[in-house]
Amino acid sequence: MEFKQTDNGVKMYQVSTLQALALGYTKSVIDVQELRKHGDTGLGTYEGVDGEMIMVNGHCYRAKDDGAVEEVADDMGVPFSSVCKLEGRREFQMGYIESVDELKKQLNNLIEEHFGLNSMHMVRIDGDFELVDARSESGYFAMHVTLKDMLDITQKAFCFEEVEGTLICVYYPDYMDGINAAGWHFHFISKDCTKGGHVFDIKMNKGKGRMDKISQIEIQLPSEPGFDTYALKSASKDEIKSVEQGK
Repeated sequence: MEFKQTDNGVKMYQVSTLQALALGYTKSVIDVQELRKHGDTGLGTYEGVDGEMIMVNGHCYRAKDDGAVEEVADDMGVPFSSVCKLEGRREFQMGYIESVDELKKQLNNLIEEHFGLNSMHMVRIDGDFELVDARSESGYFAMHVTLKDMLDITQKAFCFEEVEGTLICVYYPDYMDGINAAGWHFHFISKDCTKGGHVFDIKMNKGKGRMDKISQIEIQLPSEPGFDTYALKSASKDEIKSVEQGK
């Protein structure tokens, strides 16, 4: 893996918390127009968990429940997201990656070498993929229905083969578990921006990455009274892990 680094400062902007989303707070907190003021790269979801968000090159895309992707309008509601203005402080080349676990291992080694395990990271990897195993979902508009229960109803899985595209990779350290998912979270969009989703597994032939270590975060919490009816500490870590990592 080749590697080079420059010095720049980057801030993560997050909408709401994963605890709130996991417990079913899926109302719009801000819209896409506001989100795009704070970043050009990131991931998240839309009001009612109506598809997976992939933000790349300043554009917000929605992966629908069949894996097809569309660019969304600025007035689309956002209940949860993590974005930044990617500067690409670190660049690296990757060879063949046989699984998402191997990708996580290599990315962990990369940030550990530069003392980053307690920081957040945003990574963009443009690559040539043999396989992308992914999911997305349709909207489910209800209060206090957990994310796991929603996805049990609405989630659909699909695979893309022999495709060029981009992985958006977000890392949060363990001590921030609940604010976001601890560890790595991956979303994919094809080079032609026609297909994508939340990533379960990959096989990548080669890729070129850009990474930023992030030591600042701004969190926009919901302002409407309903948010305060959720006991956020009761969010199940096991359910969050199953939603993030399992079908």
